[in-house]
Amino acid sequence: MLDPETTALLTQFGTAGLIGWLWLGERRAATERERQLTAVHERLAQERRGLEVAVEALRDNTRVLAGVESGQRALLAALDRLAPRPVAAAEPAVTPRPS
Repeated sequence: MLDPETTALLTQFGTAGLIGWLWLGERRAATERERQLTAVHERLAQERRGLEVAVEALRDNTRVLAGVESGQRALLAALDRLAPRPVAAAEPAVTPRPS
């Protein structure tokens, strides 16, 4: 409820005073909303920059890990080529017969 002093001021200026008072109140509220929206927009822009940095770091790490995996596969293939092959147990050893 309005205090008596505000009521006296509003009745002094009539309908035009009431409309002006409502307009000023709306302008104050709109200014506050605009300030809040600007602050939120700035915060979102900062978070977006941080997210872009994190995604770029993730992309770089993925590229490096793919290179490490490729190197490990090449090393494993080279070791497989160098390792002696075991003789299969199913093949009987051939011994020369004495003549």
